[in-house]
Amino acid sequence: MTRSDLVEELAARFSQLTHRDAEFAVKAILEAMNDALVRGHRIEIRGFGSFSINHRPPRIGRNPRSGASVAVPEKRVPHFKPGKALREAVDQRTDELEQNHRR
Repeated sequence: MTRSDLVEELAARFSQLTHRDAEFAVKAILEAMNDALVRGHRIEIRGFGSFSINHRPPRIGRNPRSGASVAVPEKRVPHFKPGKALREAVDQRTDELEQNHRR
C-alpha cells in the first residue's frame, strides 16, 4: 500500500472527508511520526505495533568488488516491531491463503 492508496482508502471510508482533507490527515500523521523518531522517541500504536530507533555500532565491512576492508560508521536506524494483534492477523490470513491454495 502506498501513501496515495492510504489517502484513497481514508477518503472512501469517511465520506465527510474530502480527498484534500484525507491527504492532509495522512501527511500530518506521517510528519508527526517522522518528527518523533528523529527526536529519538518511541511510537506505540496499540494493536498495530511500535516504531523505535536502533543503534548500530561502527564496524569493519568489506567492499564486495575489491574485498578491501571498509570502515562503516555508527548509525541510528528506524525499527518496526509488529504488535500481537497484527502478528496474529497476518498469521491467520497466511494460513487461510495456504489452505485455499492447496485445494
